[in-house]
Amino acid sequence: MESSERAKPSKGERINSVARTDQAASSLVIEPYRRELLLHCYRLLGSLHDAEDAVQDAMLRAWRHFDTFTESDPGSLRRWLYTIATNTSLDMLKKRSPRTLPTVATPASDAAQSVAPRNSEVLWLEPFPDNWLAEAAEDPEARYSRHESISLAFLTALQVLPPRQRAILLLSDVLDWRAAEVAHLLEISVGAVNSALHRARVTLEKNYQSEQPEGMLFDGTNAAINTLLARYLKMWESDDVDGLVALLKEDATLSMPPVPSWYQGRDAIRRVLLAVLFPPGVQNRWRLSPTRANRQPAFVVYRIDEATGSYRAFALQVVTLAGVPRDGWQIASVTAFLDPDLAPSFGFPPQW
Repeated sequence: MESSERAKPSKGERINSVARTDQAASSLVIEPYRRELLLHCYRLLGSLHDAEDAVQDAMLRAWRHFDTFTESDPGSLRRWLYTIATNTSLDMLKKRSPRTLPTVATPASDAAQSVAPRNSEVLWLEPFPDNWLAEAAEDPEARYSRHESISLAFLTALQVLPPRQRAILLLSDVLDWRAAEVAHLLEISVGAVNSALHRARVTLEKNYQSEQPEGMLFDGTNAAINTLLARYLKMWESDDVDGLVALLKEDATLSMPPVPSWYQGRDAIRRVLLAVLFPPGVQNRWRLSPTRANRQPAFVVYRIDEATGSYRAFALQVVTLAGVPRDGWQIASVTAFLDPDLAPSFGFPPQW
C-alpha cells in the first residue's frame, strides 16, 4: 500500500505527462510564461518588436519540442523556457548592432543649428508598455529591482555590454539565478559565468548611474507628480512653450529618436520647441494621452493633420522626473520616440 502511494505521480507530473502528448495542452502549460519571457527578451534586445519576435519563436520551439522536457516542477519548466528564450535572443543579437539613444550616441546638439534628419541606420532603443509587464513579486535578493531594471537609463547602459555578458548579468542580478543555473543554461563553466559577471558589473558601473534617490520610477499615486504631469499636458495642448520650459530642470534633456540630435538645458530646449514643434502661425497642433512606459510617466502624442483636421499618432514620449529640494518635482528628461506605430502597442488608436 505504501509503495503504491509513493509511486503515485504528482499533479505536476500528471499535467506534464498530458502536455507532452497533447499539443493543445502543452500550449496551455507554457502560455502563462509569455509576458515574463517578453520582458526578459526586451531587456536583452532593447526592442519591443524584436522581443515579440523572439518570444514567438521561443514559444513555438517549446511547443514543438515539449516532449523533450522531462522535469515536473514549475521551476524546471520556467528555467527550460528561459533557456530557449535566452538562446533565441542571443541568436538574434549575432545579426544586430547594440541599440542606443541619442543622449549616449552623440554629444549634445547646438540649438542654433538645424535639427539633423532621422537616422534609420542606427538601431534605437524602444519603449516598453507598462501594461505588458508581467505581475511578479520583487526578489529582495536581486541586485537590481524589477522597477530599476526596466528604466531607460538602465537599459541604455545594459546595451553597452556584449550579448553574452548582458544575458549573464540579467539572469544573475535581475532574476537572481545561481551561477550554476546560468552555467547550465549557457553550457559554460561556473568559473566562466563568474568571470563574465564580474566584467559586466564593472562595465555597467562605468556607464550607469541609478536614478535613485533623485529620480523616481512612477507609480501614479503621488499627488504632486500627478499635478506636474497634468500641467505638462496642458502646456503642450495650449501651445505654452514658456510654461513647458518652466517645468524642466535647468539641465534637462530632450531627445527624439530616430533623430540623432538632442538638446540639454532650458534655453536650448526652448529654442528647439519654438523652431520645430511650436512654429509661428500654427496653433492647437498637439494632443497628448497619458500612459506609462518603462515604469515612468509617458504620453502618446498626436499631431494634427491640417488637411483633415483630425489628430494622428506621432510619437511616444517617456518623461523622467527628478525631485529637487528647492523646487519640488521637475522634469529631468523627455525622450520622444518618433514612431506612430507605437500607439497601438500602448493600447491607443492611430487617430484621435
